[in-house]
Amino acid sequence: MTSHYSRRSFLKSAAGTAVAMSALSYSRVLGANDRIRIAQIGCGSRGIGVHMAGVNAHAKSQNVEITAVCDPWKVRTEMAAEQTRQWYGRAARQFVSYRDVVALDDIDAVMIASCDHQHTTHLKAAAEAGLDAYCEKPLAKRMDGLIAAVDAVKKAGTIVQIGTQLRSYPSFTGCKKLYATGILGKVGRIEQRRNANQPYWYGYLKDVKKQDVDWKEFLMDAPDQPFDPVRYSGWYGYRDFSDGPVPGLASHFLDLVHYITGATLPISCVCMGGTFTWIDAHAFTCPDHVQALWIYPEGFMVSYSTNFGNGGGNSFDIFGDQGVLDMVNWNAPVLSADGHADSKIGIRGKTNVEDVPMPDHFLDWLQCIRGRKTPNASIDAGFQHAVACLMAVRSFDTGNRIIYDGEKREIRAG
Repeated sequence: MTSHYSRRSFLKSAAGTAVAMSALSYSRVLGANDRIRIAQIGCGSRGIGVHMAGVNAHAKSQNVEITAVCDPWKVRTEMAAEQTRQWYGRAARQFVSYRDVVALDDIDAVMIASCDHQHTTHLKAAAEAGLDAYCEKPLAKRMDGLIAAVDAVKKAGTIVQIGTQLRSYPSFTGCKKLYATGILGKVGRIEQRRNANQPYWYGYLKDVKKQDVDWKEFLMDAPDQPFDPVRYSGWYGYRDFSDGPVPGLASHFLDLVHYITGATLPISCVCMGGTFTWIDAHAFTCPDHVQALWIYPEGFMVSYSTNFGNGGGNSFDIFGDQGVLDMVNWNAPVLSADGHADSKIGIRGKTNVEDVPMPDHFLDWLQCIRGRKTPNASIDAGFQHAVACLMAVRSFDTGNRIIYDGEKREIRAG
């Protein structure tokens, strides 16, 4: 087997010619038994149940092993290590800090399922270490961190897949193909209403013992504060660590808007909201109701809203002047003539959108690592959804209409 150093050197030198290199030819260069060795950073339910499980589903076909796990809460690293023992016959090494992981000389990639405020720090460190990465959404909580991480990835030439996995669904890829035909006519509005009876952060509350957590490692650059098991386990609900439904849920929606329509970055955004239903002793600071509107240069408005006081009224629609693409059922979107019975383009009644077969999101990433190709949710796609989310958060905080300056990579009131 080639050494880790020479392998990374090969990957970087191959980046310029990787477009023409198939996954098979890459495997032959490294040797048929060369294994992709992965570390998991963040071992919560997402890290173990989605990232690790998603990669392990392709462990044999892609010759993959998870060899290290990392989390500030030792209970979760122990769970993750035990899971790897069951899968591979040997337990992954356990770490508290991402710094120890990226310093390893015998891993090739990391999967980042850490807290929102940590994503860009972890991704930047991975890129600077020459490691490929799978990084959860939302990609960033701050604009400066976003720019630093994206620039580090581009400089290193690493293969990065962002965790907006819906764009790898055959159903949504079918919607992308359908949209490109122009059958909807002039699209003026794209809308999602994503509601629930309770904010999702309540479902993460757990009994966490102070002695089991490296609190400073968790806080990172968040404001210093005493350990609190509710704030640790329910971090999704606190603005120090997350910014609520728009980056938490609408990041998926915005990424799909970009994927399906080909749009990239909005011109402007306004956003309002607050906590109107779930006012209790936990004093969560993320809003349980929010409404955001973006204007895109392609000539349409994008609307997202969340009501965490009532689970009814969910929707996901692209409205054209010749019909509607209804995607509220993620696995079975429907094209209809609703709102325009005399369609000039030929929409009649309701028709199921045909799937376009796709590798799942983890398989796509693994194949791209071997072939040195751009994955389906590239770092550019992550930058785009992150900018749109950050615009909404800034508008929510200031009450201003926010614009994006692409030349300066800056969001500001305007």
